Amino acid sequence: MGKVAERLRAFSRNRWLVLVASMWVQSVSGVGYLFGAISPVLKSTLGYNQRQVAALAVAKNLGGYVGVVAGTLPANMPPWLMLLMGAAHNLLGYGWLWLIVAGIAPPLPLSMMCVLIFVGNNSATYFNTHSLVTCILNFPTSRGPMVGILKGFLGLTSAILTQIYAVMHTTDQTKLVLTVAVGPALVAIAMMFVIRPVGGHKQARPSDKKSFMFVYTICLLLAFYLAVVKLAQDFMKLSDNVVNILTVILFVLLISPIAIPLALTIMSKAENPIEEALLSEPLTQEASTSQEEEDQPHAILSEVEEKSKDIDSLPPFERRNSGPHLGDNFTMMQALVKADFWLIWISFLLGSGSGLTVMDNLGQMSQAVGFKDAHIFVSLVSIWNFLGRVGGGYFSEIIVRERGYPRHTALAIAQILIAAAHFLFAMAWPGTMYIGTFLVGLGYGAHWAIVPAAVSELFGVKHFGAMYNFLAMGNPTGSFIFSGLITSTLYDYEAEKQAHQHQIKCEGPVCFFVSSLIMSVLCIVGAGLSLIVVHRTRRVYADLYRSVHT
Repeated sequence: MGKVAERLRAFSRNRWLVLVASMWVQSVSGVGYLFGAISPVLKSTLGYNQRQVAALAVAKNLGGYVGVVAGTLPANMPPWLMLLMGAAHNLLGYGWLWLIVAGIAPPLPLSMMCVLIFVGNNSATYFNTHSLVTCILNFPTSRGPMVGILKGFLGLTSAILTQIYAVMHTTDQTKLVLTVAVGPALVAIAMMFVIRPVGGHKQARPSDKKSFMFVYTICLLLAFYLAVVKLAQDFMKLSDNVVNILTVILFVLLISPIAIPLALTIMSKAENPIEEALLSEPLTQEASTSQEEEDQPHAILSEVEEKSKDIDSLPPFERRNSGPHLGDNFTMMQALVKADFWLIWISFLLGSGSGLTVMDNLGQMSQAVGFKDAHIFVSLVSIWNFLGRVGGGYFSEIIVRERGYPRHTALAIAQILIAAAHFLFAMAWPGTMYIGTFLVGLGYGAHWAIVPAAVSELFGVKHFGAMYNFLAMGNPTGSFIFSGLITSTLYDYEAEKQAHQHQIKCEGPVCFFVSSLIMSVLCIVGAGLSLIVVHRTRRVYADLYRSVHT
């Protein structure tokens, strides 16, 4: 029994278990990406026009990305409390929204509906911040792959929750809203005592590369499987039993990464006693060195990066400042006076904001060009979003570690993909909805893998939570500009021109022609800003990863 208890303790503190649990929480955290699927039922139930729907979308995006509270909570706060707070927000906001859509509770004024969806989607900031910061501390030398994997599973939420909705075998759209209200909260509560720092910087193993490759394999299988399942459900009439079996296989794939911490716990002692001793070390010293353990990952990370204090790529008049240089740990205020920080933020706003606008308007975009059901495009863009996040983390890591180029090189490529997607949406050629959602998903997803990793490299991890949430505000800001001001205004203008008997629905490619062209041009501008960041930080990256190439 003693050995079993020891193995259970080692399993509970294995950093791969924390990563797997974080992946599960992330896989249901991106409920905001389902707005394109639930917006038609909101629009019809509440009698909104496109501008009012856009106001809900902006409020939703603000809730999902304005995480200043989540990013600045006290460091000594119990880790589980942040996940519990996120679950409470999700249940309150989306639960009340479901009561209204289902006719159980009376409708509220638009301003209060915006508050509800803001509160519901704000749960994502707690889930994302806690999972991301915890895993960066546990995997300090593998930030690119780890961030890409975590953000990838977040992007998969739409496909997973719509598949759960498919198992209900109903056309009642309110059940999808109920799934959004309950699912993420239950998963977060189940995992809230698992996701925490466990001294992961001491658990590095030669087998870690194989473990990451196993996770990448599962990611590719998930993406391929979900794409096939969603297309099959769209083009063929599948029986209820077949849909149930397909959903069970999906859950098996989602659970399968647990094999990594299980295998490491069972096999490590027999195969490598030294590695087992390193893994068990935090267990024996936890009581007496808790505060040291909390601070040590930052020190370890700084040592691994081998940062130079006297090299910066900024112009000479900025380099003379006495503050920290790129690659050091910045405070939030120190980062805000850096030109590189604002270049990253504006570039991120243009790329991700325009991509999010497409996701939020997929229901109306697909209906405008003749598709009756937007679920297929919401699910597909979720899958491509997932691949973009995983691939963005993987390839940007190759760029910085093997080539020594700044990570924003990959971001510029992603923004060109989104620009091409907007152009295709504007042209509305046959098949462009499928190709456009593919490109938007890949490009948008890559933003969420590349930018957080780049910010942690250039501005440090000590105040990463606050910086991440501030940068994330670029997403709702871009959504407000592109969706709330440009797209919805042009859509309603065209709808009014087509109006017959007080209808407010726009039909035809003209509904999104001008707005898509505007967003395409601005994405190219964003790619140019990313290349400026590449130019300004190339010497910093060369210094950060010098030891990798020598």
